Amino acid sequence: MSSITSHEYGRMPDGRAVTEYTLDNGRGLSLSAINHGGIVTALRVPDRDGQAANIVLGLPSLDDYMKPHPHFGTIVGRYANRIAAGRFSLDGAAHQVGLNDGVNSLHGGAKGFGTRFWQIEPVSAEDARGDIAIELRYTSADGEEGYPGEVQLTVRYTLSATENTWRIDYRATTDKPTVLNLSHHDYFNLAGNGSVMDHVLTLPASRYCPVDATLIPLGLAEVGATPFDFRTPTRIGERIREGHEQLLRAHGYDHNWVLDGDRGGDGLALAARLAHEASGRVMEVHTTEPGVQFYSGNFLDGSLMGSQGASLRQGDGLCLETQHYPDSPNQPGFPSTVLRPGEVFRSTTEHRFSVVR
Repeated sequence: MSSITSHEYGRMPDGRAVTEYTLDNGRGLSLSAINHGGIVTALRVPDRDGQAANIVLGLPSLDDYMKPHPHFGTIVGRYANRIAAGRFSLDGAAHQVGLNDGVNSLHGGAKGFGTRFWQIEPVSAEDARGDIAIELRYTSADGEEGYPGEVQLTVRYTLSATENTWRIDYRATTDKPTVLNLSHHDYFNLAGNGSVMDHVLTLPASRYCPVDATLIPLGLAEVGATPFDFRTPTRIGERIREGHEQLLRAHGYDHNWVLDGDRGGDGLALAARLAHEASGRVMEVHTTEPGVQFYSGNFLDGSLMGSQGASLRQGDGLCLETQHYPDSPNQPGFPSTVLRPGEVFRSTTEHRFSVVR
């Protein structure tokens, strides 16, 4: 039987209680999340023998999550990924947002959505299938981190009762024109430990965004005849150490891929397929977003201890961040990320888990 349980995870410096909810769909899939940053602290998925393991990297305690960290398990925004120099113009007005990635702004600035206190509560299933969900709500103030407009946000995590699927639904409105790009920053490792270099990745994308020295997109390029061609299943470690200029700039993979896939009636397209042969675990990512950022954990340097008691090192996890493209506010050829009063931002991403025998 499916279940939702909760307990106090810790206290904020101002005394507010942080709650951890655990959703269990009764089919071997469970997810734990806290309302500090909407952080997913654990995601337990069964292998081919039915043995569940936590497949996301995390930190040991709330105190650790309160300190600077590379966005483990967080909701990222107001603008996921990078904005060049933290500057953009909207309707003729110039805006400067917080710089926290060298000369650029990354994931909403130093106090992005992954650092904020969200309201959290379980929600009732909306159909007869018996899906279970929690809903997070946050109001981003006008001027927060330099972004215009008060934005009302709702993010829902749902586990399917009939399949091993974790679904994320984002919804937002604003009272002033603004830019918005939301994503989730989980570091996946389908083995549950060790390196992800033996994972096999498929990205249905014939184009990607090459980047400059500060990882800002330079437009679009074809993946053909490059280490960025994952249109057929490819082991992540197979080409990551090639001397390609783009791999050297990012110290591995840290780029946006432009999705080719046809979208079904629900608006979802396949963004990525990740497989781990030894465990049999497979994760397919489907999304309404036009792109996916594949990040191979290049900047994990062993300085942080993970929730499972091991130091977190380069390549111990990878991110597949469904999103609009980086720096879109400054690149007119990219799909727009502008949200205006009266409009509703909606985005959905599903993580579908299975096993191969």
